[in-house]
Amino acid sequence: MWRSPGQNQSWVSEFILVGFSGDPMSSWIFFIVFLALYVGSVLGNGLIVTLICLDTHLHTPMYFFLCILSLLDMGYVTTTTPQMLVHLLSHSQAISFACCWLQMYVFSALGLTECVFFIVMAYDRYVAICYPLRYTVILSWSLCTKMASGCLVCGFSFSLIHTYLTMRLPYCGPNIVNHYFCDGPAVRCLACMDTHFIELVDLVISFFVNVVPVSLIVASYIRIALAILKIKSTRGRCKAFSTCASHLTMVMFFYVPAIYIYLRPNSSYSPEQDKLVALFYNVFTALLNPVVYSLRNKDIKGAFLKVMGRDRLAL
Repeated sequence: MWRSPGQNQSWVSEFILVGFSGDPMSSWIFFIVFLALYVGSVLGNGLIVTLICLDTHLHTPMYFFLCILSLLDMGYVTTTTPQMLVHLLSHSQAISFACCWLQMYVFSALGLTECVFFIVMAYDRYVAICYPLRYTVILSWSLCTKMASGCLVCGFSFSLIHTYLTMRLPYCGPNIVNHYFCDGPAVRCLACMDTHFIELVDLVISFFVNVVPVSLIVASYIRIALAILKIKSTRGRCKAFSTCASHLTMVMFFYVPAIYIYLRPNSSYSPEQDKLVALFYNVFTALLNPVVYSLRNKDIKGAFLKVMGRDRLAL
């Protein structure tokens, strides 16, 4: 269970993830609920990706970005939930130091990528409403690919800094993490040294991937709202607003809990409360994405009916 002090500046070789319940009956209930949420998230987002790939009418910048968002959500929820499900039914809740490091890195990378990616989706709506006639010209496939790649590079780079600094701390005593996965603030609380410098670094990263994107999204939607108000027909205004409603809904559900958790110092860390908040933006947001976009989107519904119609004909 222990490493020598000279190895990677850490003595702890594994962590114990507390999770949500130690009671067998409650564990089974949590297992069934979280399994249903996980399966729903993966199937829902997987369906969106499949429909966008199969239907050529959905091969536009907007649905290209939606496809990437669904892939990010599937990876995001898969990073934490399967292990949580195993721990709910297992007598051991241990996770090795290396696996904890990997989980923290991938989870942070996908989360930070998604934070930045919402700016791209807001820009897509801005161009679509403010410059509809030049939409496909401005958002060329080359630009769409570069923006998506840039978000990935940004997310994985920031995550590397965050994870490296956190896991290089000396963990020489307690190894019980009061969380259901290796989240940075939860693990950092166990370090045997002052963490103010790393908290400051994380605060700067959180500012760039939370506050800056939200500010840019708000600025873009102010421009969008001004453009919509210039539309004379009521039907046209309603249609324009409806195309932005899904994106705004997901932005609110994602950023509010993320800002709450990651823009605070360790001194105000509340394990039980933070576990519930993290569960919301990790699991529930991934489930809400296909629900919000499919229920409000006629193109997605049409693509689904078209694919189902082809399947019936094939039978």
